[in-house]
Order: sequence, then structure tokens, then C-alpha cells
Amino acid sequence: MNLPTQGSLGLWLSRLVQIPSVAPEYAGAHSGEAGEGRIAAAVAEWFGALGGEVHVHEALPGRPNVYGIWRGESGRWLAVDVHTDTVGVAHMTADPFSGQTTQGRVYGRGAVDTKASLGVILAMLEAVQAQGVTLRDSLLIAATADEEVGATGAPNFARWLTEQQIHIDQLLVAEPTLCRPIHGHKGVVRQRFTVHGQAAHSSQPHLGRNAISAAAHIVYALDAEHRRIQDVSSPLGPPVLTVTQIDGGDGINIVPERCRVALDRRIVPGETAATVAASLRALAEDASPLPITSEDLLVLDAFYQSPDSAWLAQLAEWSGQAPTVAPYGTNAWAYPDVASECVVLGPGSIEQAHGAEEWVSLAELEKLSSIYARWWGI
Repeated sequence: MNLPTQGSLGLWLSRLVQIPSVAPEYAGAHSGEAGEGRIAAAVAEWFGALGGEVHVHEALPGRPNVYGIWRGESGRWLAVDVHTDTVGVAHMTADPFSGQTTQGRVYGRGAVDTKASLGVILAMLEAVQAQGVTLRDSLLIAATADEEVGATGAPNFARWLTEQQIHIDQLLVAEPTLCRPIHGHKGVVRQRFTVHGQAAHSSQPHLGRNAISAAAHIVYALDAEHRRIQDVSSPLGPPVLTVTQIDGGDGINIVPERCRVALDRRIVPGETAATVAASLRALAEDASPLPITSEDLLVLDAFYQSPDSAWLAQLAEWSGQAPTVAPYGTNAWAYPDVASECVVLGPGSIEQAHGAEEWVSLAELEKLSSIYARWWGI
């Protein structure tokens, strides 16, 4: 099959960048219409026009996942998860939705994270249709919502696969890796504890209950827990625990009646995120001399694929880069029960993601199209 040209690859990516899809939690004055509704509608239309069997499945109200299926002859299933939401644009230095192509790069929010992969997929499907190519394996493209904040699109996709009785043989999660295959990353637990005290005049602190002082006990206990878990070994290194936010108090002369402490705890293979979350709640409750309430903001397991996988070796050969692990998280955590193998791979660098200027090179898009062609057997 003749692969798409850089011009076709860049055009498809530009179309995607020009459709704002900022996660509602990041929305601001310059975000355009927030959420994935517009881009999901466009992707569903394109999937259908390119011969796909289209399914639209609501992950969150007004924020759907879109699944396109192209059935092959072998009985095997290949799949790509590519998320359609982006972070915010308030700090960007140029038009965030220009989709401008200049000097071999496509610019704009989502250009690398991760509309680049979706643009390549659409260009590839267009070439498959135009050239009358028959797919060997069944191909499922999942354009998923809400990866950047709540990570709800991926588990919704996993549940849909179970309901449809589809088991994926090889699933590729799209993220900017410079097309280098990633076979593992840590999971995460994010929690917030609110300490409940009693306000009083600061000249008579004995009449109140100081929520900030009580919160300090939690912080010290969490710091001790971080030191303890440094002895845990895993293929991804030790788990880590960081106290990331603390706030409380209503005035400099008032005993604070409330204080909140937030944490980020990274999960490694061999741990269960839900179990870690429960243990941290118990730790905070034991450490605080005052009552607390707890919120689980994010609870995601680690992802780890054996480096001995034959498919991983193939991807490494096609990309010209050895497999590795990543310091950031992806949707790959959600798929251990619905996919035999899972790898994270996509064009461009994570260093270009989320910044004041976001771009991806056309050469990276071209490299990914070559990898897809080999993987899809075309």
C-alpha cells in the first residue's frame, strides 16, 4: 500500500487541532467550546465516511467515546486508544487552535497530545479506502474522552469491550513517545484529607481546636510513609508519596477550624491502588488528633507489559528504538482484562505536551504511519 504523504498527515492533524476539545476542568475564556462533544461528532462522521462501523458511547454527559471498527478476516483484533481531550490553553503564546503547518511542524493544542496519532490513523484509513486494501485483522479505533483529568473514558471503553464480548489481541495506547514503545508506567492515588477543628480567637487558642496543627501530624506521617516505601522494589523503581497541597485558616487572628491536605502517591506493579488508598486513609485518621474526612480524587493501578513480548520486540525494531518505561501515566492502566498485550506508543515528545507552545513534526507522523502499516499488515 502507498502510505499517506506528509501533506495528507498534516492536513488531517490540522483539522483535529482546529476543533477545540479542552477538558471542562481546564476551560477558560479562550478555550472555545469545552469538552469532547464537537470532536467526537466529527470523528464519528469521519469513521463512517471511511467505511467504519461506528459506535458512540457516552463516557460522561455530553462527552462520548467514539469507536470505529473495520472488520478483517483473521479473527484477531488490533486496537488503538487515542484520547481526544486536551489540557487548557490560557498560557499558550499563539492561537491554540490554528493547526498551522510551518517548517515541517504542526502547531496547536493537542497537536502532540494526542491528536497526532488520531490524525495519522485517519490518513491511514483514507489511504486504505482509496486503494481498496483489505485488512487482515479486525481493527478497532477508540477515540476516548477524559484522559487528562478523571481517566473515565478508558474504563468505559474496557466495559464496552466486555459487553460486546470483544477481546483485543494487541492494544496500542497513543501518547507522545517519539514512537518508542513503552511497556510500563506507575499508577497513581490522589487524595485530599480535610481536618475539622473549631474556630476561636487566637488570643484564647485553648477555646478552639486548631485544624492546621492537626494537619501537620498528617503531613509528618505521610513523609514518614514515603521514606518507608523507598525499600519497595519493582521494575519501575520504588513507589513515591508527595504532599502536594495544604490550605486552611480564615484569618491571622483566628484559630483555624478547617485545613486540607492533598497528596500524590505513585503505584508500582505488585500494588493495588485501591488497597493503597485505603491504607493512606487509615494512616491519616490515625495521625490526626482531630476528625477528618477523606476524598479519593484518582485511583489508578500501574501498567506493566513484559519486556519479553514478541510484539514489543517488533515495535522496537520498526521504531528503531529499544522498549522502555515512562515516568507519566496513560490509559494503559485500564486494559489488563480486555487485551492480551498493551503498549504505549505515539509520535512526538512529551516535552512538547501541555506547554505554552505545542507542536509535532511531520517526520514523526510519517514514522508512525510506517509502524502502523507494518502492524496492520498492509
